[in-house]
Amino acid sequence: MRSSNPVFSRRGFSRDNGYAGFNTAPQAGGAAVGTQGNPYAQPAGNPYAQNPYAQTDLQHGAPPQAPATTGRMTMDDVILRTGTTLGTLIVTAALAWALLPVDDANISRSYGIAIVAGLVGMVLALVQSFKRKASPALILSYAALEGVFLGVVSSVVDNRIASGAAMQAVIGTMAVFAAVLVAYKAGWIRVNRRFVGFVMAAALGFILLMAVNLLFAVFGGGDGLGFRSGPLGIVFGIVGILLGACFLALDFKQVEDGLAYGAPREEAWLAAFGLTLTLVWIYMEFLRLISILNSSD
Repeated sequence: MRSSNPVFSRRGFSRDNGYAGFNTAPQAGGAAVGTQGNPYAQPAGNPYAQNPYAQTDLQHGAPPQAPATTGRMTMDDVILRTGTTLGTLIVTAALAWALLPVDDANISRSYGIAIVAGLVGMVLALVQSFKRKASPALILSYAALEGVFLGVVSSVVDNRIASGAAMQAVIGTMAVFAAVLVAYKAGWIRVNRRFVGFVMAAALGFILLMAVNLLFAVFGGGDGLGFRSGPLGIVFGIVGILLGACFLALDFKQVEDGLAYGAPREEAWLAAFGLTLTLVWIYMEFLRLISILNSSD
C-alpha cells in the first residue's frame, strides 16, 4: 500500500519495498512470500535463523534468545525526529515573523525573501522525495526554509488581513491532527486500498484544479477561476483541509507499518518529513480559508 504523500510513495513503508513483510504465508517448498529481498523477514520454518546462538542454546537446553532488534525504528524515534523537524520550522518561522517586517516600507523585500525560501524549500523537498535514503540535513534545511516562508506569509495575513489568523490556523491544524489520530487509533478510519485510491484521485483532481486556477490568475488577472476566493474559495478551502486529514491517516498507516515490519531507524526521518509536509498543507489551507472568510466580511 502506497501513500499519496510523495515521501512515502517513493521510499515509504510500502508493500513492495525491501523491508515490509506483507504476505508472509509459506508457499510450496517452504518459502515465504515477502521474504525475498526483505532483510528483516524470518525464513519459514526456522524462527531462529537470524540468531547465531540459537542452535547452541537449544543444544544446551537453554531457551533460545530472541533476534536482535537494534537498529529498528521505534515510536520514540518518530516522535523525536518529528519534533526536531517541526521545531526547526517553528523557530525559523518565528524569526522570520520578527525580523522580516511586512509594513508598507518592507513588505516587498520580506515577501521576496519568503518566495525565494519557499521555492528553494520546495526543491529540497522534491530532492528528498526522490532520494533512496533519508537525509537529515536535507530534511532540516527544508524545514528551516519552509519556516521562513510560513513566517512571512502568516505575518502578512495576521497583520494585514485577519488579526489572530496565524494562531487560529495553528489551533485548527492541531485539532485536525488530534481528531485524525483519535479516529485512526479507534478504528473509525480504515486505511485500505479503496481509501488510498480515493484519496489519491481526489488529491490529483484538487491539485490540477488549483494549477489551472493559478494559470488563469497569472495570465488573465484577478482571482483566476475563483477557486481561491468567495464562496468557491471557502468550499475548496474546506476540501483542502479534509484532504490534509486524509493524508494524515495515510501517514499514520505508513508509520504503523514501518514499526510493525521492522523499518530501519533512519526511516524515522522520512516519517517526520512526511508528517511535516502534511501539517504544512493543513496549516496553509486553514490560513487561506481564514483569509477568505475575513475578506468577505
